[in-house]
Amino acid sequence: MRAAYITQPGPADQIIVGEVPVPKPGSHDVLVKVSHSAINPIDLYIRSGMVAASLPNPFILQADFAGTVQEVGAEVKQVKPGDRVWGSNQGMMGRQGTAAEFASIHEDWVYPLPAGVNPADAASVALTSITAHLGLFRTAELKVNETVFVHGGTGGVGSMVVQMAVATGAKVITTVGSEAKAKLCREWGAALVVNYKTEDWAARIKEYTQGQGVDVWFETQRDPNLEQILPLIKLRGRMVVIAGRAAKPTLTFGSFYTRDLSIRGMAMFNASASEQRNCANDINRWMSNKQLKAHIGRSFPLAQTADAHRLLEQNTMQQAGTLSGKIVVEIN
Repeated sequence: MRAAYITQPGPADQIIVGEVPVPKPGSHDVLVKVSHSAINPIDLYIRSGMVAASLPNPFILQADFAGTVQEVGAEVKQVKPGDRVWGSNQGMMGRQGTAAEFASIHEDWVYPLPAGVNPADAASVALTSITAHLGLFRTAELKVNETVFVHGGTGGVGSMVVQMAVATGAKVITTVGSEAKAKLCREWGAALVVNYKTEDWAARIKEYTQGQGVDVWFETQRDPNLEQILPLIKLRGRMVVIAGRAAKPTLTFGSFYTRDLSIRGMAMFNASASEQRNCANDINRWMSNKQLKAHIGRSFPLAQTADAHRLLEQNTMQQAGTLSGKIVVEIN
């Protein structure tokens, strides 16, 4: 089978697209004929060596997938050959990735793809939607009518936070860098959309919340400014942190403990299989009901996986601003 893989961590130039053996599923594994594999920042970090990991050799890239079940192991009970499926959590923890014609995946990480949902859309939202769900509902315990803020409302995680919060009756404030992106967020139901290039977003948050601040601050930035952020969070508000491995922001205790605030870290790969399946159940329902829509910025064929990685690097590490939405690699 053809796959995009590396033999050692390094730059995107080291990605090889070539032939590797088709994996053989174990008793609890599902062999998926992959149609689409999406790219996330964690895929870049693992591929480059920025995040140290014990990798098989060759190592097939990427975590997210959608496709069709080709074969199942003897003990698999949740899916059968011919079923359409999607999921995430591959390409890490020693598992092979999904940028390949076939992937052998433990049934715990395989979810049914609802009728009428495009597989490219499902692949594109896999990791980001599960991350957003865990952060909003398990970690921040978001409630109806509360107010949520997230930077980058059309980004991978940001777009999922906006739509999930709206779907559950919360009010959403978000930032964008263009009127086209603002229009999209408004269509998704955001209550306040601020252009961070032309407006004072902190002042707009204060104005919208009448100086009270937001209930949940969903932090997606790699180097957050806590001195600026904490005064924008309401009494007993919660900040969810999902990024910034090397960040060392200053925490001003005076504006933190006096208002009973909390900062809660959250990494999606720490969640159990059952916790993530609970997320997937809601995600499937929202995708089926058109309450959760994918935002795909670019698609690449498998042969151009290195170009896809370079584009995401330019927009995550170098802040190029040339991408809105997710990058999907088309396999079959």
